[in-house]
Amino acid sequence: MSDWNPEKYLLFKKQRTQPSIDLANRVRDCSAETIVDIGCGPGNSTAVLKDVFPHAKILGIDNSVNMINKAREQHSDLDFQVCSAEDLTGSYDLLFSNACLQWIPNHETLIPLLMGKLTENGVLAVQVPMNLNEPLFCIIREVAAEPGWDFENVCFEKNDTLSPEAYFDILSSCSSSFELWETVYYHAMPSHEHLIEWVRGTRLRPYLDVLDENRKVKFEQEILSKAREAYPFTASSEVILKFRRFFFVAHK
Repeated sequence: MSDWNPEKYLLFKKQRTQPSIDLANRVRDCSAETIVDIGCGPGNSTAVLKDVFPHAKILGIDNSVNMINKAREQHSDLDFQVCSAEDLTGSYDLLFSNACLQWIPNHETLIPLLMGKLTENGVLAVQVPMNLNEPLFCIIREVAAEPGWDFENVCFEKNDTLSPEAYFDILSSCSSSFELWETVYYHAMPSHEHLIEWVRGTRLRPYLDVLDENRKVKFEQEILSKAREAYPFTASSEVILKFRRFFFVAHK
């Protein structure tokens, strides 16, 4: 699987950063002195944490070398390390993860593992996308399921979440208290092509990795054609992408 492309990810920096701002504001009273930003990407969420916790020792980790290099380039005053969530060592007051855990399997064991890396009264704060029922993502699955692409024999990396009820049960067993909520963000896109750009470096990435250049274009064009039908223009000639995100904050 190819490494992540920070430039593609940051094309929608404002929209992708807002959930981390909302999550960080939810835990700003936890008085954290040691923080790890799990799946920090190009460092935009780590910078948010620095703004909210200016005196804390903060480390951003990601298993993408490209993302960590970009984070170091853009935020030279912050600390970053190539590391996976499972390999993180030590104990921390706050473990923070914005739009990352959906790429890691086995949340039934992962979340208790992360809770075990907290200090006494530590906090785990997480946001994951739960947007599989949005028309754009349904279209991607529909097109990818067509036999002509030969995806049925490709082993893709995980990109999925459990149900909110499943997270409730997991957190009930490994935390002293927790809260769950979700937010739907309405992103105004100037064109249908921007819908494709939004998912090109994330949801489409595993498919594009196994296609040659000509088939990549055809694959995207078929998705774009169906997206034009599913997303009418607004009165202001924009396209609205609804994006559902699920949050939880758990206390050790």
